[in-house]
Amino acid sequence: MITINNLSIQYGAKHLFKNISGRINIKDRIGLVGVNGAGKSTLLKILAGISEADPGVVTRSKQVTCGYLPQEIVGLELGRTLYDEAESAFSPLLAKQKELDEINSQLADADNKEARIDELLKRQGELQHELDHSNVFRIKATIEKVLLGLGFHESDLGRNCHTFSGGWLMRLMLAKQLLASPSFLFLDEPTNHLDIESLTWLEEFLSAYPGALIIVSHDRTFLDNMTTSTWELSLGNLTIYKGNYSTYVKEKELRLQIQRAAYTNQQARIDQTKRFVDRFRSKSTKAKQVQSRVKQLEKMEIIELEDTEQKISFRFPPAPASGRLAIAVTGLCKGFAGKDVFKKINFELQRGDKIAIVGVNGAGKSTLVKILAGLIPPDSGSIRLGHNISLSYFGQHQAQELSPLYTVLETVTHIEAEKTITQTRSLLGAFLFKGDDVDKKVQVLSGGEKSRLALAKMIATPANLLIMDEPTNHLDMMSQDILQDALAQYDGSIIIVSHNRYFLDHFVNKVLEIKNGRATLYDGNLAYYLEKTAKERQTAAIEPKSEPVPALQGESQTAARGKKARQEQAKIREGKNTLLRPFLLKIKEAEIEISRLESLKADLETKLADPELYKDQEAFTEKSKEYASVERRLSRLYQQWEENQEKMEKVENSLS
Repeated sequence: MITINNLSIQYGAKHLFKNISGRINIKDRIGLVGVNGAGKSTLLKILAGISEADPGVVTRSKQVTCGYLPQEIVGLELGRTLYDEAESAFSPLLAKQKELDEINSQLADADNKEARIDELLKRQGELQHELDHSNVFRIKATIEKVLLGLGFHESDLGRNCHTFSGGWLMRLMLAKQLLASPSFLFLDEPTNHLDIESLTWLEEFLSAYPGALIIVSHDRTFLDNMTTSTWELSLGNLTIYKGNYSTYVKEKELRLQIQRAAYTNQQARIDQTKRFVDRFRSKSTKAKQVQSRVKQLEKMEIIELEDTEQKISFRFPPAPASGRLAIAVTGLCKGFAGKDVFKKINFELQRGDKIAIVGVNGAGKSTLVKILAGLIPPDSGSIRLGHNISLSYFGQHQAQELSPLYTVLETVTHIEAEKTITQTRSLLGAFLFKGDDVDKKVQVLSGGEKSRLALAKMIATPANLLIMDEPTNHLDMMSQDILQDALAQYDGSIIIVSHNRYFLDHFVNKVLEIKNGRATLYDGNLAYYLEKTAKERQTAAIEPKSEPVPALQGESQTAARGKKARQEQAKIREGKNTLLRPFLLKIKEAEIEISRLESLKADLETKLADPELYKDQEAFTEKSKEYASVERRLSRLYQQWEENQEKMEKVENSLS
């Protein structure tokens, strides 16, 4: 258990936290939410022990282990291979295994110093007990399971870490935290660099996670699927809600209604009191009442409306009139360095269609939208824009093209001069530029701020075909909701790449999946696509592939087809058994030998624990050597058993 007791942090006049308290139990699933700057990452670091708090403010139970995933790349040894760096998550366990091997070796060569032998035997027992209750013999399989689940390929395992991009290194950092399996896992935006397939795998993995999860994420669907309570940071206060993010939104709206009413009533009382004080300040007969009212004002705890109360909304400029066809793509192909990215992509987009492009990282999603936007040429194929189509594109590189000498306000004003300052400020407010922020020069903005400004600039540009590559990456929940509503109301066409499922579901009506270099178009939103592809995978796993069978003499076509299918299934089973038999035999042999050696090992441990054995030094040395030999043979057998299991699984998967 981790407990926070009256945590306070203040920067100047601003209270980041005002005496906040809370408790995290070992099985909790907590979503930590709040607007940008509310202190979510700071609180995660304090809870995880990365940042210090005052003594006694944060207390942790004994044996508690904490893992923390930051938003930036830290703590990786880029000179290692991917597998070796992932294996470092097991360093404490591997160190214990190494220590045990050394102790076994020392016992095998022990002399007559019985005190030293007692010490070694005691430590040997402790280490053996810890390792017997760990997954030390499943490390290789566990590492591969997690890395492959997060989107890496087997061919990546031997690659040096420095050859991976930042996004893939963030996946590696996430993998290390999952492999370490701490009792409290703190995740700061774990989904930022994941595609939908890896995100689905992560949800399945975390659903079975044995410890507590505390998650900061702007992915509403992820929070809904993963959390059972929500901690909200707002105006320095911590409010705890039971339920996932969607439940929190409903509960908060009810609480805000009460807060609004209390705020309105308090403001009315304040105005009434001030009027009384102003009216009777100079009257000596009312001096006592005036002083009483002044003291009331001074003691009054002022109710503050939260940031979410500041309702901001905007709409896209009306899309210029265009023909019925927005864009037609025919036979589009692209490759790099002799390797195909995708082949013969075909699809059409009509006026008002909104299509999401999905696929695993590296499938070519960003490459495709850059080709559609005219930034890079295809190898072959054609792109035809419809009549009077004006295109606007947002990608991460757009942030680097902003003029560094303009202010935030000037950047957008120069695009859409017809907008009033109030309208422009509302647009910028939706992307987290508030108050004096709009007067900042572009050159002093952070990378995330520049990306948000580039998105606002794109939105201010009149167009009837929007092409967007991960527009929500640097937006908080409120900004995502504002953009999502604006895109739903937009009367032009949209092509968008995003892994944010909740965001996409509210406005897209088509999904284009890029997989293995091919494109498949689905009519429907993202939820329909995910349901459809899940059913297709289940059907493919259950139903054997068979060719049409003509009717035979004296048999109906249905009976013939059924007979042929049974024959084919029998052949498949026979072929499968033939391929699996060698592995099954090796696994069975290994299991028999492991059982025999484990029994022998237990017998030797009992004999070595007998003090009478120490008196016969020759016998003790012989038993110690035998024990060390059994340990080595068991270790090899465990490895062989694991390797044969993995080979068998690969054969089964290839035949499914």
